Amino acid sequence: MAARDSLDRAREVADAVLYEGYLLYPYRASATKNRLRWQWGVLMPPAFADGGEHAWYRTELLAEPVAGAVLHVRVRFLQLQRRVVEVGPDHHAVPSVTVAGVEHTTWEEAVEREVDAELRLPDLLVGELAVPFEVPGGEDAEPFEGGRVARRRAPLRGEVRVGAAALPGPFGGVRLTLRVANLTPAVADSRDTALRHALIAAHTLMSLSGGHFLSATDPPEWASAFTAECRGERAWPVLVGADDTVLCTPIILPDHPEIAAQSAGNLFDGTEIDEILTLRTMTLTEEEKREARATDPRAAELIDRVDTLPPELLDRLHGTIRYVRSVTGGPRHPPPEPSAPWWDPGADRTVSPETDTVTVGGVPVGKGSRVRLRPGRRADAHDMFLAGRTAVVRAVLLDVDDRWHLAVTVEDDLGAELYAAHGRYRYFGADEVEPL
Repeated sequence: MAARDSLDRAREVADAVLYEGYLLYPYRASATKNRLRWQWGVLMPPAFADGGEHAWYRTELLAEPVAGAVLHVRVRFLQLQRRVVEVGPDHHAVPSVTVAGVEHTTWEEAVEREVDAELRLPDLLVGELAVPFEVPGGEDAEPFEGGRVARRRAPLRGEVRVGAAALPGPFGGVRLTLRVANLTPAVADSRDTALRHALIAAHTLMSLSGGHFLSATDPPEWASAFTAECRGERAWPVLVGADDTVLCTPIILPDHPEIAAQSAGNLFDGTEIDEILTLRTMTLTEEEKREARATDPRAAELIDRVDTLPPELLDRLHGTIRYVRSVTGGPRHPPPEPSAPWWDPGADRTVSPETDTVTVGGVPVGKGSRVRLRPGRRADAHDMFLAGRTAVVRAVLLDVDDRWHLAVTVEDDLGAELYAAHGRYRYFGADEVEPL
């Protein structure tokens, strides 16, 4: 029961993965970007799994379960549902029709599906276990004057395979292997046809009844070598909520992802800024909103939510500022005056990029200091190209995590003064420079 509760708490993040890219702004069926859909976590039927399409995903991860622990596995995906508008006595299909002021549009919807399995760790250590599953197809008809809306779903068949192997050495722990496959025996001559038999946006939630999973990016030192040996194909494991739950997702996420408290609801585009997308949706014409509402019930809910968004919730989308506190619990920096906007650089009088200094190798470094650039191993290629070059510090900055940064211009750059005049700097950490 505890494992199932953990999976339910992780559902909010998992739902964001499930519906990522489901329908994009301007949320109309006629929009070009909404004519090529279903890009994330698509497991095609095996007969169509070539040329860049795949029928399965696989991932490995580490865990420290207690003796006799139970692993709860929940595979989630969307089943494509074709919504076809048919008119006349012969029920011939049409793109759309308006009857009694109601527009009916041909479109591809989706139905959420879940497959649950509870597996004992002692059994998994003996050998890999397979859990086959089937999802029935079907057809529903919704009549209207002169026609009907038919919703059709093709049957699906798949399999979940889970295995475990004890890690060598004194620390214990196990390596878990998860493989999810589409086994639907369907033949298709195009991607559009194959999608009718696909597991769409497929991902897996796993939870332990006792014990915890280890991070794939920040494991304890003793597990680092074992973590480096883990292999994954088209699925990435991240910790969600407590460490007893993990989300294996087709989208690479950091550990413990969360939905922002300021978000008023799903906009189906995690790469976009909620405020910008909300404001753009507000600017749609009434005709565009009408078409969006007719496209999909989820689009209709989104349009209605944006149209009725209270001002205080819209203000929350503009951003937030969090004040870092010292280890003693007191404020690292006092908040700005109530009359000063949070984004005003002058709102915090306790820092001064023009006069602050940071000590590097026993030498105070501030504006005007000359330094040699020594980018760290996590630097990007643009910074690595500057390794060994000399630069002039233009400002000393402190971020909200109490980390010092130096804004610099490269000394032999002919455009250095022009960049400085426009505030166009390169940024390096205090541990990435050598005072000269």
